[in-house]
Amino acid sequence: MNKLVDLKNTDTAQEAAGVMLLRYVQHFNWLLLAVLIVGSWSFSSWAVAQSVLIGGLLANVSFFLLRRDIQRLIINVSELGQAGNPVTKQEKIKFFLKFYGRLVALFAVLFLLFTSFTINTVGLLIGLSTVMLSVIIVVLSKGRMLYSVQGLKGA
Repeated sequence: MNKLVDLKNTDTAQEAAGVMLLRYVQHFNWLLLAVLIVGSWSFSSWAVAQSVLIGGLLANVSFFLLRRDIQRLIINVSELGQAGNPVTKQEKIKFFLKFYGRLVALFAVLFLLFTSFTINTVGLLIGLSTVMLSVIIVVLSKGRMLYSVQGLKGA
């Protein structure tokens, strides 16, 4: 899915840079999760590593579904046109209902995990924070891709 980007068309270049940055975050999520699982297993125990794995899977799947829903929302709204369009408002409402429904489902899964199984809380929190850590690390290291394209727009 690599596209050749015309740097003179900065909107396209900025969009491509954003897509690449998101792809880096997604790949780094899984790499960071693997490192954290191996590290927690070798420095602590398998129970902690399992908790990191469960938290990381919940966070990564939730992030994937959120990204997919946002992309659908953007495509649907851009195809429908005006922001005040009743169909556009309906698409936004549908997005927010799915978002909050997924949040409630995540809380329900966490509740079931804590009530049914022995889960290491610290390991679960480390796993749940993988997406946040990935975003911070990738944006700090690769974020200049996005901002260098914005700099071209001002030139």
